[in-house]
Amino acid sequence: MVRSSALRLSYHDLAPDAGDFHQEVIAGLSRSQKALPPKFFYDERGSELFEAICELPEYYPTRTEIALMRDKADEMAQHLGPRCVLIEYGSGSGRKTRILVEALGPAAYVPIDIAARQLADCSAEFARAYPDIAVIAVCADYSRPFALPELDQFRKHRRVIYFPGSTVGNFTVSEALAFLKNACAVARPGGAMLVGVDLKKDPAMLCAAYDDRQGVTAQFNLNLLARINRELGANIDLTGFRHRAFYNAEAGRIEMHLESLQDQRVTIAERTFTFRQGETIHTENSYKYSVAEFQELAQKAGFVAQFCWTDARELFSVHYLTVPG
Repeated sequence: MVRSSALRLSYHDLAPDAGDFHQEVIAGLSRSQKALPPKFFYDERGSELFEAICELPEYYPTRTEIALMRDKADEMAQHLGPRCVLIEYGSGSGRKTRILVEALGPAAYVPIDIAARQLADCSAEFARAYPDIAVIAVCADYSRPFALPELDQFRKHRRVIYFPGSTVGNFTVSEALAFLKNACAVARPGGAMLVGVDLKKDPAMLCAAYDDRQGVTAQFNLNLLARINRELGANIDLTGFRHRAFYNAEAGRIEMHLESLQDQRVTIAERTFTFRQGETIHTENSYKYSVAEFQELAQKAGFVAQFCWTDARELFSVHYLTVPG
């Protein structure tokens, strides 16, 4: 743990070590349908590219959710209650969080992210901006259960999980159920969760959002291969792959892939992988839900679906869930 004497800020490094990255890459590329976990997108360069994606004209989720938060944050705060402990999974740059915090006034803020540099910078900036709020930053893989540090001092405060950005859609439905069950346990009886969920809509709009004309999303996807080269000593030729994104209507999800443009072999840490021309690495899913579908999933995880806010065009939703007791 690192604690700042000047700020009410502590930093806990629970991030997986480099061996986990190596193991998951080897395991993913050894599958019949090669795949890499999307959590590994977010090295320093990947985080920068994702922030750029959020500003693209085709990428509606971020601006729609921000507008919805600005419009409804006071109402959300009334439901959540003052002086809660706000625990955010995948905190990123924290833009949406600040809108909620201004309305909510929590006793403590616990940002959790796997991107170490961004987390350190943003949590320090947050602590300077809100000196009356204790900031407990945790670098961790939030897709796996782990113990939250330093919360005994806030045991009488309501716990609120905040999970914006429709990131819940990156999980398969079974993974999302397991994640929500864990979030329910973390929130504890009497706690709550506020979660952003992208809604089903015109596939053309969805495809444009994940395959922009400027090619920023393509850079973001290909950066995963660049990270493997840099951190695992691989020899992947990035020009031998291209970004693909399409809507899988049967599964109700956008899929992102990296497609091999030729027959080729790549070596990663003394392991060789063969690619046929047209073969893909599946890098991300982004599931889209109707309001009823997500509420049903949340209820299976142990939550009670209390309320849902949507924008006027019904592109995006924010759900308020509570834990009985």
